[in-house]
Amino acid sequence: MARLVALYKTPKDVVAFDRYYVSTHIPLAKAIPGLRKYEISDGGVHSPGGASGYHLVATLYFDSVADIQAALASPEGRATAADLGNFADGGVELMLFETREV
Repeated sequence: MARLVALYKTPKDVVAFDRYYVSTHIPLAKAIPGLRKYEISDGGVHSPGGASGYHLVATLYFDSVADIQAALASPEGRATAADLGNFADGGVELMLFETREV
């Protein structure tokens, strides 16, 4: 299994971000080929010391990093990536990695 984790930094307008993310960005991302599961954080994103600079964490599940890379290169993946500029004005970090159970 592999994951793509999107760490969204706090936007200028949290309400507008949330509304756009749910109504527009999630449907785009759910169309990405090879996506197995999609989770988002619910409520605030905190660090052990308290508040963090992040507003939302999205975790997308795929079979492999190669599948993530292919998905991002697809028309649906490119459309989803291009959409980030429409709402993620605080910035976003994307992490790709394989996982194993221990």
